[in-house]
This record gives sequence, structure tokens and C-alpha cells, in this order.
Amino acid sequence: MPDIPSWHVSGDWFDACKCRVPCPCTFAQPPTEGDCEGILAYHIREGGYGDVSLDELNVVAIGSFVGNIWEPETKATMGVVIDERADEQQREALQMIFGGQVGGWPGFFAREFLGEFRGVEFAPIEIEVAGDLSSWRCDVSGKARASAEALGGPTTPPGKRVQVHNAGGNEMGGGVATYATATESEADVLGFKFDWPGRSSKHIPFDWSGPDEA
Repeated sequence: MPDIPSWHVSGDWFDACKCRVPCPCTFAQPPTEGDCEGILAYHIREGGYGDVSLDELNVVAIGSFVGNIWEPETKATMGVVIDERADEQQREALQMIFGGQVGGWPGFFAREFLGEFRGVEFAPIEIEVAGDLSSWRCDVSGKARASAEALGGPTTPPGKRVQVHNAGGNEMGGGVATYATATESEADVLGFKFDWPGRSSKHIPFDWSGPDEA
């Protein structure tokens, strides 16, 4: 990919979706009710696009699809909200990365699974992830909100989390998935409108880089 700088982003991702706990997508299975819609939140702990720092910026995607997202015929509809704190260079870099235009995992996902793209908006975004992964939340001012409490049960060891390793449908391309129950999952933005409290949520760290080798 000529004229594309080297880039890298790493941080926290979580979703809150329509599926019942646990979301079957992580296991490369169809959604609980045959279709899915939800919020996907990304907090970049460290990142750069060439000389442009992306540290501590946030991105939220809203998406929907029908069928098993990991099957070739299934295509997602998505829109993206970018942290309004980003300056002009950062906004351009985030759109290039999360739009899949500069390779890496987002590029693979866009090529294989993205159908309709509803565009980009800019808004204040707050994302918080507890250090012990007991909870996480995001708030896109007046547009979307999601929050979740870590899943547990009578046989979960104290301080431990319900996690999936080597998932067959890891939405971040790799990493350990930590499961939770969503206490909030609502959106009214980019043509999406839903409210799915009490459904599935999960956290997966992400660590991506690009561009891809020719």
C-alpha cells in the first residue's frame, strides 16, 4: 500500500448487543434470534498513525446484520462515531484505520463482512473499563449508551472472570473474551434505533497494526 504510513493501535474493545448471554458470534455461530444489532466501543490506550498520536482516543461503531457474521454471504451494516476531541489529522487517521482503508484487522473485516456503511459522525465519547474487568461502560452524548457487569456464578472463583480462550469467532482477531451482562444497550444514531438491556456483552483487548505487506 504505497504512501500509507505504518500504524498501530491497541486498547480495549467491548460490545453490547441483542444476543442472549453468551453471544454466539464469539463461537462462530448464528445470533440467538437470527439477527443482531449492537454497540461496539473502542478505547485506544496507545496508538499512532505515522507521526500522528492516537493515544486515549475513542471510537464507537453501531452495527447490525442477519445470519452468521462469519459466513461469506452475511454482510453487516455499520456506522461510526469518532471522538470529537480528535484534531483534523487524528480524525483522518481514525477514519482510515476503522474504515478498513489501510489494512490490518479492520481492513480484513471490511473486505469480508461489511455491506452498507452509513457514514461517520463526531461526538463526545466517554469509555471506562475497570482494571479488574468487573465492568465497562460507554456514553456517546445523546446518541448511544452501553454498560455491563461481568458475568459470574456460584462456581466462579472470587476475583476471576468468565472468559473464552481460542474463540472460533473472535471479533478482534485474537485475545481473551471476558463475558458480561449488559445493563444498558441503546442507540439512536446513524439510522440505528434500539434498546437491549439485559442481553450479552463482552470485552476483548485489541492490538492491530498495518498496513498489510504486499
